[in-house]
This record gives sequence, structure tokens and C-alpha cells, in this order.
Amino acid sequence: MFRSRRNGATNLPEINVALFAFLLNLPWELWQIPLFKGMPSLSHWEGVILCTRAALGDAVIALLAFWLVAALARTRGWMRRPSGATIGAFVAIGLIVTLALEYWATQVGGRWEYAAAMPRLPLLGTGLAPLLQWLLIPPLVAWLVRRQIQ
Repeated sequence: MFRSRRNGATNLPEINVALFAFLLNLPWELWQIPLFKGMPSLSHWEGVILCTRAALGDAVIALLAFWLVAALARTRGWMRRPSGATIGAFVAIGLIVTLALEYWATQVGGRWEYAAAMPRLPLLGTGLAPLLQWLLIPPLVAWLVRRQIQ
């Protein structure tokens, strides 16, 4: 039976977290276009660039969450055998960072605005789509990374 050995960068959890986070978040960012004021009226290329930047930012958040969980678990290999606690922490860190960034960007920094179609949290006014993104995508990232680095 042929067995391939994965060495180098393809076996590093950080590379896989960044790659899968980017690839899964990019379509989500594109899907959210109608939920942000002004996005549907941008040229196609401008929209693609903004969504790509956002997906790169999402990959950075995922890496930050990965490293914080690795520090708590005291191993970078925690995704090889993730527990409910490590996955929960990975998701929670992403949610907290996203909530803070979305609040700052929409309420303080004026970086972007939600369209009327964006459902929002009652007290903070933060959009639900970016929060759902961090509930759904990180567990899938962890599952894909685990399969890749085994």
C-alpha cells in the first residue's frame, strides 16, 4: 500500500489554519455583500478586493485564536486531537475578536455600515452574519486541519 509522508509546511497546523480559514471565509465574505451598505454598488473588482482583504483578516483572527488555544493547551498540536474545550475556546476567541472589531468598525471607527438587510444584536447593534461566520466556520477549519495534519 502506498503511503505518502507529509513533511514541511503542509504538516504545520498554522499553515493549514490560515489556508482553510481563508478559503472558507472568502465565499462567506462574498455572500455577505448585500448585508453591507454600499457594497452591492461597488465595481466587481472592488468588491472582490474588499472581500479578499476581509477573508485575509479572518485568517489572521483564526491564527490568533489557534495560537491562544495552543498556549492554553500547551501544544501547537492540539488540533490533532481536539477536545470540546479546545474547539470551544477556538470559536469563542474568534467570536470575541469579531464582536470587538465589528463594534469598533461600525460604532466607533466608521469603517463600514450595515445595510438594512443585516440582522443585528439588540444591545450592541453588531451584525449577526459576521457572528454566525465565527460559529460555523472555525469548527469546519479545525476538522479540515485535523484531517490534513494526521
